[in-house]
Amino acid sequence: MRRTNGFTLIELLVVIAIIALLLAILMPALQRVKKQAKGVVCQNNLKQIGMAVNLYAPDWDLYIPRSAEWGGDTKPWFKLFMPYLAQKPIGDDYRSVKIFRCPSYPDKEQTVCYVINGWTREGVPRGRSKLTECRRPASIIYLADNEDGWWRPIVRLATDRGTTRCDVFQPEHLPNSDIEAVTGGRRIARARHRDGCNILFLDWHADWMAAEDMTEEMWRF
Repeated sequence: MRRTNGFTLIELLVVIAIIALLLAILMPALQRVKKQAKGVVCQNNLKQIGMAVNLYAPDWDLYIPRSAEWGGDTKPWFKLFMPYLAQKPIGDDYRSVKIFRCPSYPDKEQTVCYVINGWTREGVPRGRSKLTECRRPASIIYLADNEDGWWRPIVRLATDRGTTRCDVFQPEHLPNSDIEAVTGGRRIARARHRDGCNILFLDWHADWMAAEDMTEEMWRF
């Protein structure tokens, strides 16, 4: 009689079980790597925006935007930087610029994934400031990850009213705030990347920061 070589049912089940076990072990590690990669892309976006602001400032007597002003011919901050970005937009449509989008933002319709420093002592957003006014650029935050939640507006167009709520100017906007409100609620992501968010400082370096480590002083221009 001729014997045929092949796997028995038991051997096949053992192989499948081993593969399933390996996948169960590797999947969490792969998910962590994927999240880390998205965080790196986000930080790179912030660095590129920082380079654009650095080019923008000399053309405007060292003044830089600090909030999304509304009314007249005023453009939101993200549109002002488009001519200085390495990634060129299609026409005048900022939505074609991926630099303004964090890949980890849950709602993919969001086109502005960062909030800007509009902090003042008066508690109202500041339109613009001169760079030389800041004495500690390496420790003052300029941009940070935008929070997501029912109270945070999804900006689909530069003309959306929600662009005026993409700035930070009071303590309730910080990541440790528990307030969920359209105007006075948390605006900086509490846990976009790990237990914190990515930020861009005024010396144009980007970094990650834990939510609990962020203070009001880091926003006082």
